[in-house]
Amino acid sequence: MPAQDPNELLPVVDQNDREVGLAKRSEIHAQKLLHRAVHVLLFDRQGRLWLQRRSQAKDSHPGKWTSSASGHVDPGESYEAAARELAEELGLNLPLHLLGKLAASRATEGEFTAVYRCSSDQEPRPDPEEIAEMGLFDLDRARELAQDPKESAPSLAAVLELL
Repeated sequence: MPAQDPNELLPVVDQNDREVGLAKRSEIHAQKLLHRAVHVLLFDRQGRLWLQRRSQAKDSHPGKWTSSASGHVDPGESYEAAARELAEELGLNLPLHLLGKLAASRATEGEFTAVYRCSSDQEPRPDPEEIAEMGLFDLDRARELAQDPKESAPSLAAVLELL
């Protein structure tokens, strides 16, 4: 998908992460409505973290570094099922471990966010329409990068705090 569909319907949630309706992706972002997302952190066996640089076609934070894989939770989908993003974006099917859940906030741009971790020495096969490039970072460098708003999406720092 070269760019996200602004008319894609996503669940809108309340402050307690309960679904209260559906809205178009463009409306959710424009009106800063609360919604759901997942992030997956892929580590190699040496403990280095794969990060992706978002495609220039992305509707938010194009060209910025973010977690290994991420995406919105679709209507009727669980957070765990939404972690399908690992397979869709990186071509990997791996066992996932839930690190925790972040409350919707300014740092997560209004997203309740489930964060998963996995490890593998398999090389990711990034979807070129989603991802401009992949990079392998030691955790200190990843955290440093996450603090630079010119280089990374805002949610990366919040996601890394769960490690």
